[in-house]
Amino acid sequence: MNLSELNELDFENVGSWPLPVKLAAVVLLFLLILAGGYYFKTSDQLVQLEKLEKKEATLKQEFSKKQARAARLPAYKAQLDEMQLILQSMLRQLPGKTEMPDLLVDISQTALASGIKNELFEPGAEVIKDFYAEKPITLRMIGTYHQFGAFVSGVASLPRVVILTMHDISLKPAGKGAEPNKLVLEGTAKTYRYLDEDEFTTLQEGKGK
Repeated sequence: MNLSELNELDFENVGSWPLPVKLAAVVLLFLLILAGGYYFKTSDQLVQLEKLEKKEATLKQEFSKKQARAARLPAYKAQLDEMQLILQSMLRQLPGKTEMPDLLVDISQTALASGIKNELFEPGAEVIKDFYAEKPITLRMIGTYHQFGAFVSGVASLPRVVILTMHDISLKPAGKGAEPNKLVLEGTAKTYRYLDEDEFTTLQEGKGK
């Protein structure tokens, strides 16, 4: 069939077309249907598949990381238990509840023995923390730089481990009329003790409510 014959085809009467033309038309229609199906459905599915493949790769990486952390969990747990034992051992070196009154007296007496004048040494209300208690002390002391150094050294040498931290402390010259080289230390110091077993149990039960 030549080009002139193709031009003479009656599109309103397809049944009159020659058999080769009919076959060619069916194949062309089939190819058009396949192309349309790919464009409207398969291409979207391929895009979705690509996204899912990327998500799968990300999830595999996350799983590998979590699996590695899970494998190390027993070792971490053992380290945590060891650290808790060390912490408890260190806390036991702090003074206990019954020792706190004597400790405050020892601190005050250490200041006096160092030549420091205690114009104010006023313990405040105790504050309970997670596993220890802190005792604030409002201070106003007068002494020389070396006397304050001797006081700190004396506190460090007390029989019990004493932690004395300073808060809102000011240190300034005593002013006119005072002895030469005298300094005034004012502010709040805090010392600490460990909670005994009953106190710790009561604290934990209170948190659980």
